[in-house]
Amino acid sequence: AAGIATLDVYRDEGLFDRVSDLTDLWADTMHDLKDAPYVTDIRTIGLVAAIDLEPEEGTPGKRGFEAGCKAFEEQDTMVRIAADSIVLSPPFIISESQIDELAANVRATLESL
Repeated sequence: AAGIATLDVYRDEGLFDRVSDLTDLWADTMHDLKDAPYVTDIRTIGLVAAIDLEPEEGTPGKRGFEAGCKAFEEQDTMVRIAADSIVLSPPFIISESQIDELAANVRATLESL
């Protein structure tokens, strides 16, 4: 029942259409980070992005861990880390200005590493 109610909210609030409308902006904004320090690859699908970071030699996962800590402590931004990748999956209600803010916070984090 809870799952059906959730899908009803998604439909009634037009959240799937909203995500569809934001997909191109999301991808463009995330790919604009390709020149940030340590970025080796960026992938997006829908409102999900993975930003791969160059690992520190001999310590895989360390740079990703440091990025996650710095994002939280210095930028008040919560990101998910998977080894040396920053994974972003914002809520479907994210606004265009919040997408820009998130990207700016990720860039600031990477520049501070």
